[in-house]
Amino acid sequence: MPHPDTVTQATLKRVAFALADAAGAAILPHFRTAGLLAENKLESGFDPVTIADRAGEKAMRDILAAERPEDGILGEEFPNTVGTSGLTWVLDPIDGTRGFISGTPTWGILIAVGDADGPQFGIIDQPYTKERFWGGYGQARWTGPGRDAPAVTRPTKSLSEAVLFTTFPEVGTPEDKRGFDRVAQGCKLTRYGMDCYAYALLAAGQIDLVIEAGLNAYDIQAPIAVIQAAGGVVTDWAGNPAHDGGRALAAANPQIHAQALELLQDLN
Repeated sequence: MPHPDTVTQATLKRVAFALADAAGAAILPHFRTAGLLAENKLESGFDPVTIADRAGEKAMRDILAAERPEDGILGEEFPNTVGTSGLTWVLDPIDGTRGFISGTPTWGILIAVGDADGPQFGIIDQPYTKERFWGGYGQARWTGPGRDAPAVTRPTKSLSEAVLFTTFPEVGTPEDKRGFDRVAQGCKLTRYGMDCYAYALLAAGQIDLVIEAGLNAYDIQAPIAVIQAAGGVVTDWAGNPAHDGGRALAAANPQIHAQALELLQDLN
């Protein structure tokens, strides 16, 4: 499906920003509050959800029902909505709920809009630090306290100079961890626990690689749009599109992506 015309692009950007504003307003009153309860979605393990997650997604869905009723919606907390326009909004009201309930400001609101071929426009929003990273339709920007500038990825060409992030030290399965470790051993610095904020830092030119596994579409579509608009590359570990989730390799540029991908190829 071709990209929408410029008028529609402007409308989609406006609506995406309205979604981020509404979700932030619904979520922030619950952040770092005493007595915030987290339900566990899993019978084995821990995948929390809170009233803030559901309030944030509901706020976004209410706007879409009024502004873009013909579009589909894929969200984390409520059933999917089938649309008729060919466009789908992919929503994660709090990416990093574990961090959210722990009081760390590395969670974020993820919003993407696109079609079956993947996201066309995306936002990574951190309302507590008042930072917003967005990209698509030929633009990428990073706004925050004292900053409003283009988002541009780093030109790092050698893996030995790269900074690598992931969320969980175990990454995913034992096989996933072996692949991650193979790349990490060749990098200058490896850090953990940043959730979607790691992808934002990559788009903003602060780090070089994010490698993760076990993702859902709503975890990765917004980061894909932002990073690609900023000059980066996002694929799965075999070099294929990653917008449906699973394993993801996000890199600041094609050169560093190729080096990391080569080390992951043996797993595929």
